[in-house]
Amino acid sequence: MAKKRLAILGATGSIGTQALDIVAAHPSLFRAEILSAHANADLLLQQVAQHQPNAVVVTQEQAYEKVKKALSNSDTKVFYGQDALNDVVTWDSVDFVLAGIVGYAGLHSTLSAIRARKPIGLANKETLVVAGSIVMEEARCHGVPIIPVDSEHSAIFQCLMGEEMSSIEKVILTASGGPFLGKKPNFLVNVKKSHALQHPNWTMGAKISIDSATLMNKGLEMIEAKWLFGLTDEQIEVVIHPQSIIHSLVQFTDGSLKAQLGLPDMKLPIQYAMTFPKRVANEFPRFSFKEYSKLTFEQPDVKTFRNLQLAMDAMHKGGNAPCVLNAANEIVVEAFINNKVGFLQMSDLIEQAILNVHFIENPSLEELVETDKETRIYTQKELAKLDY
Repeated sequence: MAKKRLAILGATGSIGTQALDIVAAHPSLFRAEILSAHANADLLLQQVAQHQPNAVVVTQEQAYEKVKKALSNSDTKVFYGQDALNDVVTWDSVDFVLAGIVGYAGLHSTLSAIRARKPIGLANKETLVVAGSIVMEEARCHGVPIIPVDSEHSAIFQCLMGEEMSSIEKVILTASGGPFLGKKPNFLVNVKKSHALQHPNWTMGAKISIDSATLMNKGLEMIEAKWLFGLTDEQIEVVIHPQSIIHSLVQFTDGSLKAQLGLPDMKLPIQYAMTFPKRVANEFPRFSFKEYSKLTFEQPDVKTFRNLQLAMDAMHKGGNAPCVLNAANEIVVEAFINNKVGFLQMSDLIEQAILNVHFIENPSLEELVETDKETRIYTQKELAKLDY
């Protein structure tokens, strides 16, 4: 396998740091060519010292100034802002782009990489939630493979190897249920950030941990799966699987099921995307049936965890509704992390945004950008009205 030069977008986040662990473990296979970060200057500088990338991009001004000063005598180039991020992914020195930026912020750099015909390892589900039809059409037009990094979509991707897409009857996304599985509204009304961040199985960043606790993450993954695999809404289901061993399943037209199993470790799907179509040996912990004698399943409680139902409704509605859903969710999750909104109030605000932001049935990319802005302004105004 020839050495692959990587642009790791969101290098200081959960996905990025684990990807760099893989790079460090396989120096003959990978080089960290470009790293990007938003505000974590200190960690980025540590990564630069270890991996000596060709360039870094920082998207927060204060962090950029710190990194630029620290690397003033370094061979690593330092760039600032979204435009620079969109540019560096097109460089000839980049063989593969790992899109690990959290949220809507990752959309434009991913599109730039696709237009430059760079293979994508997609860890940013919001890119497809916001603009799935546009992104997938660009990928088709430019002949760009998009390898999913989310554990659930990686599982489906692996289950489909050697299969005809027309033979899919449905896909079943598994969800752990998060830290509040089985809890009811009278409990959830009082939960705080510290509780929601304590995921029972996965080690993730703050935003995705909150999304997992509300089940919004699974709703976003349903929309992502629709676009990634060309599915209808009716072909996508969610089941709660608290042990997080079966990462997802595919049911075929003959009634058979394929499942991909493994320990809940994001390094597995990250490495698979980075090495695809090869599999590379590693020292990750192995699954043992002795430790998992029972695997259980149950239906999600969409009446209590309303975000999952709101996401399904947005998926069915189509148009710019998923963009509204995502933008409103990003605002309320940030507010929850900053102790400015209650756990259950997040769903109320997202629903209000979906009902009140202007609906566009077939939005262009420019209209989606405007929808995102409109939704954020609207949701911030509604947040300001709360007595919390």
